[in-house]
Amino acid sequence: MAIETKPEDEFDTVFDQNDSLELSSSHDYGNAQARIFKIIVIGDSNVGKTCLTYRFCGGTFLKNPEATIGVDFRERTLVLDGETIKLQIWDTAGQERFRRSMVEHYYRSVHAVIFVYDVTSLCSFESIPEWIEECSRHCVGPLVPRIMVGNKCDLRDRVEVPTTAAQCLADSYNFPLFETSAKDPAEKEHVDAIFLTLAYRLKSHKPLRLKQPSESNIRQLWNQREQEASTCQC
Repeated sequence: MAIETKPEDEFDTVFDQNDSLELSSSHDYGNAQARIFKIIVIGDSNVGKTCLTYRFCGGTFLKNPEATIGVDFRERTLVLDGETIKLQIWDTAGQERFRRSMVEHYYRSVHAVIFVYDVTSLCSFESIPEWIEECSRHCVGPLVPRIMVGNKCDLRDRVEVPTTAAQCLADSYNFPLFETSAKDPAEKEHVDAIFLTLAYRLKSHKPLRLKQPSESNIRQLWNQREQEASTCQC
């Protein structure tokens, strides 16, 4: 069973029965202009990053996946509340020797980040803070949405990372936490929920400033503030 928790008042649940939601792997939406969002999936090797992205984009479990070399790219187009959204999902290699030459490229212009660990591997969980730090080193801003995902929860008899410990770490970074399985067909909707949580968050985001103010506008604002300061009676 998938578990999804979130910091209070932060990430809203991705959708309910009243939301208008259409999913498709097709890119043919007439003349609709899709908004494109780049999501990177990072974590140690063998935690199931490729299987998670394949389950979301392809709808099935990828058997015997080969180790990702550099970056594996997938995308899925969907319609949320009548608006076309395209998610470009960058599945990154967990091994440093495969990542070194590509690291600058996949952190560039990123819109959201998914940190993945294996619930049966304590080592992969303990590496999550290092991946978070790497994001910071490559200038991924604090307003970029982040989610933490524990994969392989179908292997219940081999779990090494308790949900309580994972929740504690997620809370310390103010991240939502999901526990799921890319392999279990019953978990498909929960895998979708991980990416759709980000899709709805990104879709609803509006830039605080649509354009840079002109020099004359800045001067006018500055003069106005000076006049207000000179007439202040406090």
